[in-house]
Amino acid sequence: MQLQTLVPGFVAMVVIGTGAFAQDVTTDYNKDTDCSRYKTYRWIKEPETENPLMRQRVIDDVNDSLRAKGLRLVTSDADLCIAAHAATREQQTLNTFYDGFGGGWRWRGTGLGSATTTVSTYDVGTLVVDIFDASTKEAIWRGTASKTLSSNPQKNTAAVNKAIDKMFKNFPPLSKSN
Repeated sequence: MQLQTLVPGFVAMVVIGTGAFAQDVTTDYNKDTDCSRYKTYRWIKEPETENPLMRQRVIDDVNDSLRAKGLRLVTSDADLCIAAHAATREQQTLNTFYDGFGGGWRWRGTGLGSATTTVSTYDVGTLVVDIFDASTKEAIWRGTASKTLSSNPQKNTAAVNKAIDKMFKNFPPLSKSN
C-alpha cells in the first residue's frame, strides 16, 4: 500500500525535475513591419562566448538560417542589422529523498522517517538574437533560447543548432498586411 502511495509523488518529482533541462525558444517581432522588403543583412554585434568555436557556430547557424530565407550577408549598406548575445548563469535545484514516513495509521503517527536534501548546481546557457531595421535603427525581431548546458561540447553544439532552427523556423514573420 505504501508503494502505491509513493509512486505518484515520485513521478511528479521526476517530471518537475526534468523540466529544468528542456530547451526554451521564443520569438517576438514588430507586427507592423513588412519583412518582405528586406534583402540584405550585416552583423553589428557577434556573440561573445568563452568558447570561440561556439561563437563561430552561432554566427554560421544564423547566417545559414537567414540565407535559407533569401537574405544575403553584406559588409555595408544592409537592410537589416544582426546583434547576438550569449550568457551563461548558474542555476540550482533542490532534490529531496525520503526514507520512509514512520509508523501510524495513514501517516498520522509520530514516525521516524528521514529526509535528505541535496543541492544540484548546473549551468544554463542563453542566446539572444536581435534584428534591427538598418535605416530606422528599430528592433523588428528577437529570438531567445535557453537550455541547460552539457559537459559534452557535441551536445551543446546540437542544442545551439536546434535552438537557431526553432528561432528562425517562422522568420520572416508575416506582415500586418499579409
